[in-house]
Amino acid sequence: MNVGDILKKVALVVALPLVLFVGWYVLSAGSENFYAPPLSEILTAFGDTWQTERLKADVAPSLVRLFAGYLLAALIGVGVGVAIGLNRRLRATVEPVLEFFRAIPPPVLVPVIMLFAGIGNGMKVTVIVFGCIWPILLNTVEGVRAVDSVVLDTARSYGVNGPARLTHVVLPSASPQIAAGLRQALSIAIILMVISEMFAASNGLGFTIVQFQRSFAIPEMWSGIILLGLLGFVLSVLFRLAERRLLRWYEGLRAAQRAG
Repeated sequence: MNVGDILKKVALVVALPLVLFVGWYVLSAGSENFYAPPLSEILTAFGDTWQTERLKADVAPSLVRLFAGYLLAALIGVGVGVAIGLNRRLRATVEPVLEFFRAIPPPVLVPVIMLFAGIGNGMKVTVIVFGCIWPILLNTVEGVRAVDSVVLDTARSYGVNGPARLTHVVLPSASPQIAAGLRQALSIAIILMVISEMFAASNGLGFTIVQFQRSFAIPEMWSGIILLGLLGFVLSVLFRLAERRLLRWYEGLRAAQRAG
């Protein structure tokens, strides 16, 4: 890919957000609505509010909870998903239960989790884990179940069994589907991070946004929402870069199939 192609891709990614941002700036200029201040005022509040001390006190704890819950959900989801995907009887037994729990909105369980886990970091991480685990687990099950039986038989005929079969055949074949589940879970993790901090917390991005709202610091509240959007965008871009690097063979295979 040459420099021109890279610049075109960057332009496509940036174009719509830039248009929306400029439109917001122009349309909100001169606004006298207390709850919808001009974007210029929000940007001023952004610079004044989100400085180093505030980032350390509120954003850093949120990121720690986010990554702790997300990584724990990834470990459990992939591990259990592989076990279920490899065992047809186990899959038939547990799938109805998994679908039932997946259908429960995680925010509904926040008060219940608070009863058992308290209001500390454990509760917030548990909420994130419970919400993130289902897309990871179910995509892993589907990915493992969809592994080509011819590939499995070929590996068996060459004596590739046990852990080697899992690490060299099953997981690589299921990795595109697993990555899709991890991508879905990342956006869910950000949402649940904020929700859990809105219920009971003494710091964090969700807690701070609610405090701004309750104290009628509206520009500061909007600045927190913008920061949250930027955080989600950056994490999504980083995930896509990692995914593209780790699944380079899969992208090459798809490109070859399209060319053929």
